[in-house]
Amino acid sequence: MYEYLWLIPVLPLVGFLLNLLLIRQERLAGWIGSGVVLAAFGVALYATIQLAALPEEARRMTTTAWEWINAGGLRVPFGIMLDPLNAVMVLLVTGVGGLIHIYSIGYMHGDKRVTSYFAYLNLFVTMMLFLVMANNMLLLFLGWEGVGLCSFLLIGYWFERDAANNAAVKAFIVNRVGDAAFLVAMMMIFFYFGTLNFYEVEVNGEVLPGFVERASEIAGARSGRAGSPSSSLPRSPSYC
Repeated sequence: MYEYLWLIPVLPLVGFLLNLLLIRQERLAGWIGSGVVLAAFGVALYATIQLAALPEEARRMTTTAWEWINAGGLRVPFGIMLDPLNAVMVLLVTGVGGLIHIYSIGYMHGDKRVTSYFAYLNLFVTMMLFLVMANNMLLLFLGWEGVGLCSFLLIGYWFERDAANNAAVKAFIVNRVGDAAFLVAMMMIFFYFGTLNFYEVEVNGEVLPGFVERASEIAGARSGRAGSPSSSLPRSPSYC
């Protein structure tokens, strides 16, 4: 029903592939790079209007392309979602990102590798959109890693300069620290809740659970026990 949501991250991805593999003209690279991001903004705006028209308790659009991982108890779909919170971020990424692309047409004029620059910028927007639209922690982590890669490529774009190289290496190292914390958080979430999905999601006719609902249930149950003498005792995840 909401398959058109895929256009939001896929349009900049198409721009990345075109600028990386086919486009060799500066002006064409700039207009294609800018056009796909602005088109993604248009789709995001349309989706946000559709989202606002839904009842308040049902304002979440989800679409799944396929079941990404099915290994033991770990089941992760390759899916994205749109809700009131990430809709703001999607509009911000595509809207401001589109303006940055347009500004770059003039700013980067005459650069000898400008097609690579717009390819990196399109990929940055793509990965940022996967980061904010992912319906599970693993896809969010993929977006996070992609944003880190693009940061490295863009910061070190003028690699002939030592300052750019050093800054790119520093950004790469700092991102690895974030990666470690991210992975620990994902392992803890899976250990406690048995899923990496944010909310319930249907895959191949089967509904997979989400940890946000489970966390809310646990919090509510513990609040209800707060007045009991046993509420101060430590509890294992299985007890919850």
